[in-house]
Amino acid sequence: MPSYPRSLSSRLPEVGTTIFTVMSALAQQHGAINLSQGFPDFDAPAELLALLDQQARAGHNQYAPMAGVLALREAIAAKVSALYGASYHPDTEVTVTAGATQAIFTAVACLVRPGDEVIVFEPVYDSYVPAIQLNGGTPVFARLGLPGYRPDWKQVAQLITPRTRMIILNTPHNPTGTVWTAEDMQRLEALVRDTDIVILSDEVYEHMVFDGARHESVMRYPGLAERSLVVSSFGKTYHVTGWKVAYCLGPQALMTEFRKAHQFIAFSVHTPTQYALAEFMAKPGWYEQLKALYQGKRDIFRQALGSSRFELLPCQGTYFQCVKYGAISDEGDRAFVERLTTEYGVAAIPVSAFYKGGDDFGVIRFCFAKSATTLQQALERLIKL
Repeated sequence: MPSYPRSLSSRLPEVGTTIFTVMSALAQQHGAINLSQGFPDFDAPAELLALLDQQARAGHNQYAPMAGVLALREAIAAKVSALYGASYHPDTEVTVTAGATQAIFTAVACLVRPGDEVIVFEPVYDSYVPAIQLNGGTPVFARLGLPGYRPDWKQVAQLITPRTRMIILNTPHNPTGTVWTAEDMQRLEALVRDTDIVILSDEVYEHMVFDGARHESVMRYPGLAERSLVVSSFGKTYHVTGWKVAYCLGPQALMTEFRKAHQFIAFSVHTPTQYALAEFMAKPGWYEQLKALYQGKRDIFRQALGSSRFELLPCQGTYFQCVKYGAISDEGDRAFVERLTTEYGVAAIPVSAFYKGGDDFGVIRFCFAKSATTLQQALERLIKL
């Protein structure tokens, strides 16, 4: 029987199943320790879980307002004011979203028109380019240079054209674990000055910056903040990636356009969760605890791998550690992570998956957002290679 419809033409012909799904499935199939997909294997704060139960039982179970529960939007505005000195009005400049991926897609959908160019930085998180393409835009690739994965601002300047509509940045950066500096932000601010370019800043790992460094949010820089939509994630911050709740901030003119699209993409987000998060955010000290937690895990992970044949690349933020494995194998990174999973029982992500051409530099990514027991078991296996 012929397939239907016969004339179907994919809008994403080069896109298959994401590497995260592939490697997690392979890990499950072989009983491997999953250090591939970026989620914790430990639970959310017990108090937050109790608040969720309380809010659901209190009757907060119908549609939330399209922009989000006001108490949560107020808590978000208070947070960024305290951390970054940024002022956003909760009524008109803060929107709660169904996860960061939805926020990113919505930002692209509301601002990028067919024929517009959007600059992204390779290695690039895998949801950015499909969002651009599905909305008729053309992705333009800047390259973060090894070994430190630093932006080349001369290259970026050369890539800007009259058709450049948006620049998407991600700091702290997934997959590399690097962070942008104040100088990087100042260079970007200078580049976009006197242009109509908008910035989409993915800052979901904002609270995971190590060694005393400061998260350089675009919200700290007036010349960037005035043209930026900023995305962050409760899933990353409170160990609840499965809740799929995030938020977007931006000046009123941009947020008005964002909400026009948001109301038809998600409309509203799980109501009792929003009330629970709003109450939990009022409790002090969490962001410092989170940073200390992940710095501790990073330090343990790096110290153990320091005695292995893996070559550690910089890890300044996030909960990811990239390594080179050339002293262990000359295989391509996809083949190596598959063998690492099936023969040695530890799953990782090949960084070639984050390049449009599949460029393979012999680098793989581990996630260390795992319990002490999980990390110990994984490290015992890895240092034997």
